[in-house]
Amino acid sequence: MMGIFDNNLIFLGLLLVWVLPWKGLALWEAARREDKWWFIALLLVNSLAVLDILYIFIFSKRKDKKESSI
Repeated sequence: MMGIFDNNLIFLGLLLVWVLPWKGLALWEAARREDKWWFIALLLVNSLAVLDILYIFIFSKRKDKKESSI
């Protein structure tokens, strides 16, 4: 019985090691850019870092292009 919990704890630990840095970086980036709605969405939605990675590499870059063309 204990073997089941051991495997789950290892999986959860690996998941935390993967998600927390991405979540932290995405939240920091949204706060730095003053993207209030993105910050709230990133804080509340747990997408196993998929939304966080998309924000960092795609959505935050689009705002840079719009600002530089003004």
